[in-house]
Amino acid sequence: MSVGEIPAPPEGFVPSSRGPYTTHNGPMFHRRNADGGLTHAFFVLPRHCNSMGIVHGGMLSTFFDGVVAGAVGRVTGGMSVTVHLSLDFLSMARAGEWVYGEGKVTRQTKDLVFAEGRIFIGDKDVLRGSGVFKPMHRKAE
Repeated sequence: MSVGEIPAPPEGFVPSSRGPYTTHNGPMFHRRNADGGLTHAFFVLPRHCNSMGIVHGGMLSTFFDGVVAGAVGRVTGGMSVTVHLSLDFLSMARAGEWVYGEGKVTRQTKDLVFAEGRIFIGDKDVLRGSGVFKPMHRKAE
């Protein structure tokens, strides 16, 4: 495999359809779990890494935001915008590794949805975090 080449995704994972920003930073993949949730994944390319050769915190933040926003969307049935993210970087990921993410909604109010999640490689957590999201409702035209 040459530098920058992405191998076939792990079994059960399919390409994720995302907006232009995330598509540019991807590709991203997902797999439906037995509990109805999703596990997300991306293959770390050299362009995802910083000058120290580890995945850039901005890439992990982008990936995490999509993971937990996706969990919110599955609960609300619509799109939302991120109000707040709190991230704890726990370990490193490097080029050539598959990175996974899972998120879940923990609480929902009239105006906000709270979620938490993790990014991991195998049994090693790379990042844990939480987020607050504002569901978007279309205005009557």
